[in-house]
Amino acid sequence: MKKVFAADIQDHLQCLWLEKGLSDNTLESYGRDLTKFAAWLNQHGLGLMQARDMDVLGYLADLSIDGAKPSSVARSLSCLKGYYRLQVRENQLTVDPTSLVQAPKLGRPLPKSLTESDVEALLAAPDTATPLGLRDRAMLELLYASGLRVSELVGLETSQVKPSLGLVQVLGKGAKERLVPMGMAAQDWLERYLKSARLELLGAGEKGVLFPSQRGNKMTRQTFWYRIKLHAKTAGINKPLSPHVLRHAFATHLLNHGADLRVIQMLLGHSDLSTTQIYTHVANHRLQELHHQHHPRG
Repeated sequence: MKKVFAADIQDHLQCLWLEKGLSDNTLESYGRDLTKFAAWLNQHGLGLMQARDMDVLGYLADLSIDGAKPSSVARSLSCLKGYYRLQVRENQLTVDPTSLVQAPKLGRPLPKSLTESDVEALLAAPDTATPLGLRDRAMLELLYASGLRVSELVGLETSQVKPSLGLVQVLGKGAKERLVPMGMAAQDWLERYLKSARLELLGAGEKGVLFPSQRGNKMTRQTFWYRIKLHAKTAGINKPLSPHVLRHAFATHLLNHGADLRVIQMLLGHSDLSTTQIYTHVANHRLQELHHQHHPRG
């Protein structure tokens, strides 16, 4: 190995050479990846041994934003996983900050997200003086505030939302229920919508539907995404939109504002929490508190 790295990184590379017999080129590549991550951490006032899961995610996101290919991001993450697994094995750390971080799927870019200013512009785009505009504003606010899947949003019944409590009861994948805080902004727009526009749009349609189409029926995912693209054009947002763009923005912005990754997984319904009772008695208060503290529209 020709290049000399910082002592802690050099020690790690030496262990890799002894255990796996890696080539000099591979070791230098790992050394560069670790050095680059260490420099990124240093800019945030941290050292390699102080990194948390949100730091790893932030670093990988920055790599992607800077134009790194998914294969390069995956290689960097693999390098970091190897480093932190060894630190845990050697009792230098008790928690591996990379254990919950998954590599991007090769051949596909990392999920794109909207900036907070993009989201603000998108939320302000609907004409709330019209029933359709007020409905769309309430839907966008709720989608961004809660991180719901689009299918979960359009399938909501009025019985699933509790504006006075600031909660949404969601039936997600695998018929798993979860309670998600909606935040004050979404709560306000939803209450305004329920008082007027919903009744106008519903007419003689399905009584339980929260967000009816112009015909008073349950809206399809395709219709809603057509509406989002329409409002994005009004807002001057030229970035490509996907069905998960606001859901991803929800998670990204929470992370950016300091929320814990594990809490975000609970909010998104990615954990194994199986009953509403768990949320009610264990996590509900903490979820609302963190949402209010960290979400930009909480």
